[in-house]
Amino acid sequence: MTRTAFYTGSFDPVTNGHADVIAAAAGLCDRLVVAIGVHPGKAPLLPVEQRADLVRAVASPLLAAKGAVLDVVTFDDLAVDAARRAGATLIIRGLRDGTDLDYEMQMAGMNGTMAPDVQTVFLPASPGVRHITATLVRQIAAMGGDVSAFVPPPVLAALKARFAKG
Repeated sequence: MTRTAFYTGSFDPVTNGHADVIAAAAGLCDRLVVAIGVHPGKAPLLPVEQRADLVRAVASPLLAAKGAVLDVVTFDDLAVDAARRAGATLIIRGLRDGTDLDYEMQMAGMNGTMAPDVQTVFLPASPGVRHITATLVRQIAAMGGDVSAFVPPPVLAALKARFAKG
């Protein structure tokens, strides 16, 4: 039986924090579905197709190293419904701090009520990446700052191209 895990986010952009959670999740499943949430009311920095390509570039080697398979999908409905469609029995959530835990516990409770067959698994971020947020990466990159310590190389290249002065 294949154990499928489902990891959601906007991944706008993919950060070293996301990569940390993906690497940890790869050890818990045979197949990891990284699901990019698409919300019509939000204007992302990077188009969803580019975010999907960057997720593949960053996550593929991490999963291959653990013998797991990567799928990248998009969704615009409830994460728990998208997880079920993907055949997932696990929803992966990364935690940076206690604030994340409080919010994620509420979400896990709601998801557990709606889909008792899908278990939420919390993965703590490694100390070296706990401070990284995609929001701060976007802000720093937009202001011309160096985000190389916060994102994988393919993402750094994409951000440099996005904010190139021309």
